[in-house]
Amino acid sequence: MVHLSDIHFSEAYYMPEIADSMIENINQNSPDIVVITGDLTENGLAAEYNGAKNFIDRIECKNKVIVPGNHDSRNAGYLFFEDIFKARSSFGHFGELTVVGLDSSQPELEEGHIGRENYGWIESTFSVSGFKVFALHHHLISIPRTGRGNNVLVDAGDVLELLDRSGVNLVLCGHWHIPWVWRLNDMLVVSAGTVCSSKIRGKFSQCYNLIEIDAPESDCTRWHLRIYRIFSGGEKERVVDSIL
Repeated sequence: MVHLSDIHFSEAYYMPEIADSMIENINQNSPDIVVITGDLTENGLAAEYNGAKNFIDRIECKNKVIVPGNHDSRNAGYLFFEDIFKARSSFGHFGELTVVGLDSSQPELEEGHIGRENYGWIESTFSVSGFKVFALHHHLISIPRTGRGNNVLVDAGDVLELLDRSGVNLVLCGHWHIPWVWRLNDMLVVSAGTVCSSKIRGKFSQCYNLIEIDAPESDCTRWHLRIYRIFSGGEKERVVDSIL
């Protein structure tokens, strides 16, 4: 599985050469699933959405789960998202993996929010066996080097409790362009950097996450998870090697 985020397609920030390199590398890895956690665009404009769609269409994978970010909901851009990608929240069952992607954006607001009206749907969708992945744009846990910015969902505590109770194994997000990993109980919370924009923070650079999941042996119920951070030059850094 490939997890990427924060394309920020726009004249100001999109970097075509890095984008080409990332797409080539992703396709070489032949992912079974691609999860994209928002901020496809910078301002939610039609031309930006068309550029983002072209980028995404070049990724050779039939199973894609895509959610919008706060930038995508600017200027009523969520309407373009619905035109191109259909539902802003969706799920898929891929063999023993269940991936739920949920829109955490709010029009014209930076803050993220899931909302109690979605909790029942999330819980029922995860009422299956197997490996469970939840994808959203905003953070559920604060990450370093983000200063005093508000970078977590306004209802993060309730959502974390819900996901933990539902047996979710992996949470994927983006938003602040800082790749990071937290472990909470038996759940990993993984943030991606920006995949191909110039909006990098500090000494981080453009990257995406390559995730390998090995199913349990017949006499075991735990999953072997490896996560690699892949950079535009093809460099590969292992950041997780865990049993969940």
